[in-house]
Amino acid sequence: MILPGASDTASSAPKGRQAEWVDLLAELEAVKSTVSATQARLAVALDEASRAEEARQHIRAERRGRGVPSQVGAAMRCSPHAGAAFLGVARVWVTEMPHTFDALRAGVLSEWRATLLVRETSHLSTEHRAQIDEEICGPAGLAALTRMGTRRLVARIKEQAAQLDVHACVKRNAKAKGERCVSMRPAPDLMVYLTALVPMQQGIQAHAHLKKHAEAAKAAGDERGAGQIMADTLIERVTGRDPGHADDVPVTINLLVSDATLLAQGDQPAVVVEGGPAGVGTVPGVVARELAANGIDADAAWLRAIYVDPRGRLLATTSTARYHPQGLAALLRAREQGICATSWCDAPVRHIDHVTPHAEGGATSLDNGQGLCARCNHAKQAPGWTQRPVPQGTTTGEGRDSVETVTPTGHTYVSVAPRPPEPIRETTPAWTPAVGMNGPGQGRLPRSRYSIGCHTARPRGAIAYRPRGRGSDRRPPRRPRRADLAWV
Repeated sequence: MILPGASDTASSAPKGRQAEWVDLLAELEAVKSTVSATQARLAVALDEASRAEEARQHIRAERRGRGVPSQVGAAMRCSPHAGAAFLGVARVWVTEMPHTFDALRAGVLSEWRATLLVRETSHLSTEHRAQIDEEICGPAGLAALTRMGTRRLVARIKEQAAQLDVHACVKRNAKAKGERCVSMRPAPDLMVYLTALVPMQQGIQAHAHLKKHAEAAKAAGDERGAGQIMADTLIERVTGRDPGHADDVPVTINLLVSDATLLAQGDQPAVVVEGGPAGVGTVPGVVARELAANGIDADAAWLRAIYVDPRGRLLATTSTARYHPQGLAALLRAREQGICATSWCDAPVRHIDHVTPHAEGGATSLDNGQGLCARCNHAKQAPGWTQRPVPQGTTTGEGRDSVETVTPTGHTYVSVAPRPPEPIRETTPAWTPAVGMNGPGQGRLPRSRYSIGCHTARPRGAIAYRPRGRGSDRRPPRRPRRADLAWV
């Protein structure tokens, strides 16, 4: 894009031109706030109209408006959870905090700061919330608001809330203690965030003990960084194992990996489907092989063999049962790679759902199944929502499983299953025919420390290697450690 008043390169822009750019940045920031206010009003209007329409259809009050957050999220290209959060905040702006809404619409207040005003007054009554709204964002407080940082804004809200209703603040603190928990979410570079939500005094005490231990270790000559020592100590005290042997913990990790990567030293990435709230995501092929090898070392390797066609589409499996059987459900979770199939939704799969409902004749099959989070599964049951599998042979998703969703307003969204790891093709042999210990003309697997077998289409002239166990008529040349193979 060409900069306003300048060419593509801005290295020689005069001071006056740079000042104009600063003014433009400020104006655009105000426009962003105005747009957020407009979106908020539209979202609230959509919610009110949808609830009124469903009331005329005699739908129970607690079920009205269930699909609106998903519509808002799809329109804003965010998850249904984020759509629900925005709708809830917008409803408070429009109905309970008019001064905050006016400041947002005028560009004085950003969307995040306006959201903090709602969050920090959520435990107060409507009257007290309106009083704080007027004192901070009213005509008398706007001048100070424009110069106030975010932390000072939050501190002022808390101060006024404590003065208005100290009992509500104490009750909120007690409720927060009851919500203590430990959670995990993916982090970049094959790491995870292990988070503990605990009372302040306990969290400070735990952090102080870890820091003290790290300082003592550094003083004794430990070459690790203080943060590394604290992290290693935490894992050691929680698991009871030395951090250097953490991989020996017998846990199950569902790894979606192609046979080319696992057996033929391929370089295609794999996907950790589960093992966290929504899996870890894509991992390099070398790391996938290392995970499998470490699991075998600990006698805790569970591998799933998933069959795909040349287009990378999982082969269909059907069932006459009302609910998806365990094996089919596991296959659907693997197809979605552990994440809800709805577009822009990042929530983990919780429900295995029929695309076309079973009551309407939908089959319990792979083509008519999908993995959804609880919110998305409930939203599609609201009046006016329809879904259908996209027929095979269309260009949508390059032949992968796709679902078309039509909302009550007539908007259409298509979700496509993520691309799975590619299997070995006939043009890329998994192993080469050779004269070896198995006799002339028979193939052999590439030599590696571990031999892990999976059933796949093999090149012409090659001999398939089958894993050791019931029904096997041959053993591998080298005897690996025992691995439990769970076949889907």
